[in-house]
Amino acid sequence: MTDHEFKIDELMDGEELTDKQKKIIISAIESFSEKGFSATSTSEIAKKAGVAEGTIFRHYKTKKDLLLAIVAPVMAKFVAPFIIKDLKKVLDQDYEHVEDFLKAMLENRRDFLIKNLPTVKILVQEIPFHPELKELFKEHIGLQIYERFIKLVEYYQAKGQIIEIPAYSVFRMVFSSIFGYLIARYMILPEAEWDDEAETERTIQFIMHGLAGPNSGN
Repeated sequence: MTDHEFKIDELMDGEELTDKQKKIIISAIESFSEKGFSATSTSEIAKKAGVAEGTIFRHYKTKKDLLLAIVAPVMAKFVAPFIIKDLKKVLDQDYEHVEDFLKAMLENRRDFLIKNLPTVKILVQEIPFHPELKELFKEHIGLQIYERFIKLVEYYQAKGQIIEIPAYSVFRMVFSSIFGYLIARYMILPEAEWDDEAETERTIQFIMHGLAGPNSGN
């Protein structure tokens, strides 16, 4: 099994794929990531995958169906778990400080991003242009993350570690800061000389300087 195949199996957790489907998805991820969705033809994907173009349409009715087959699992495994998995750690282990939660969350999602960079790049590039992707994003944010994040905010507000502002404002500040760092680090300026440990700490401190409550240092 190749490294690409391992990542596909991990990404499509629970979904049975044929060898040809795996080759098609791997080729589509590489092509969409390199050239963008619009500039990539199904014939190019088929050639790279070593299958007939008709094989693609037997598994996926349109090129957009193929795009959605790639992006939907990323929504489920990258966006939703961003909070859900680490929220359970917070509530189960009761991190004393919100900074500890933020660091665990950032490092957890950084690991996933590194392993699935081309797929996440497609997600970031294509969401503004496809209503279906926007709906997927809203679904996972709204149903899987937002309610849990409100509980998380209330948890730390009750401890006096986050100021009393609406949860949606906290949500926006945290996500824009963390995603902004990860996108800059791995997509926009990957060639820059990054000190990841220092940048992680700066990102967390930047968030906390805006959110810190009266007991945040206690």
